[in-house]
Parts: sequence; structure tokens; C-alpha cells
Amino acid sequence: MDIFVEIIGWIGAVLIVGAYFLNINGRMKSDAPAYIFSNLLGGVFFTINTLVHHAYPSMLVNIIWVLIAIAALLKKDK
Repeated sequence: MDIFVEIIGWIGAVLIVGAYFLNINGRMKSDAPAYIFSNLLGGVFFTINTLVHHAYPSMLVNIIWVLIAIAALLKKDK
């Protein structure tokens, strides 16, 4: 279980930082579904990782990150 938690933590990091890198370099727009989904999934993975490590302040930030991504997806559907 520990290795699984670490792997999804690293995948979460790659998803969030990778999407941000692509956005900053003009290769992905911040309202693109792929950008939002990368942040959503990355946030979920980080939330799981921080929960297991009892890093509650980071967990709260990631829960908010996920909620922002969900709100962006719902806004995009309108």
C-alpha cells in the first residue's frame, strides 16, 4: 500500500506541474478540458497521498484544488 500511495503522489505531481508547464508555455489553455482534468486528477491523487501521510494542511489545499477543478468543469458545460 505504501508504494501505491507514493506512486499516485508522484503521478499527481506530474499531472499538476505538467499541466501548469504546458499552460505557461502556451501549449495548453487554462480552460481546456485536459488542463482541468489534469488538475482534478492530480489533486485527488495528492489528497490521497497527504491523507495517508497525515499532512492535513496540504490535504485541505488539495481538496480545495479539486473543488476548483470540479467547478471549472461544471462551468464549462454551461
